Amino acid sequence: MANEVVLLDFWPSMFGMRTRIALREKGVEFEYREEDLRNKSPLLLQMNPIHKKIPVLIHNGKPVNESIIQVQYIDEVWSHKNPILPSDPYQRAQARFWADFIDKKMYEAQRKVWATKGEEQETGKKDFIEILKTLESELGDKPYFGGDEFGLVDIALIGFSTWFPSYEKFGNFSIEQECPKLIAWVKKCLQRETVAKSLPDPEKVTEFVSMLRSKFVPE
Repeated sequence: MANEVVLLDFWPSMFGMRTRIALREKGVEFEYREEDLRNKSPLLLQMNPIHKKIPVLIHNGKPVNESIIQVQYIDEVWSHKNPILPSDPYQRAQARFWADFIDKKMYEAQRKVWATKGEEQETGKKDFIEILKTLESELGDKPYFGGDEFGLVDIALIGFSTWFPSYEKFGNFSIEQECPKLIAWVKKCLQRETVAKSLPDPEKVTEFVSMLRSKFVPE
């Protein structure tokens, strides 16, 4: 059966970055289609009628939604190389726990760093740093979250790193100062071609976030 893979995505999306990395880790050729989120395509609305969000992975005409589900789907369908999830059931459960932690905690906390001001921003910044420190503690001295192998938790988190300079600019703090091991992990991940090819330039992301902030946060 032919493998036709299309990804509906938006370039600064840390969620879409996950799916791009997973496809490249598996060596899967895919067609990337950039979405205008202010004017969503009929295909996006047809393929994700419930949430109407990117990323949408379309495999042979069938949609798979939600980035962490997409990454696991890719791992199961293209199981011949670079396993993303560990084979041990307990280790697999742990990886899913931390990917879920990132999904439940990171997005809201990071948004408060760049999209609010005053007391709300200070509280958001404190919460965000605490989440990063929790993740750094889980990473420990391992090269990757799962140990020696790049895997699900790394893929779940690494896209946020392209937004780190934005958080630092608008939150007025240094992530490297707070979490040096986490920044060393980011640098290690970026040595992988699959990651480097899938992540946008953080400077470009900061320009995009500056534009968003000017809309969300009145001076």
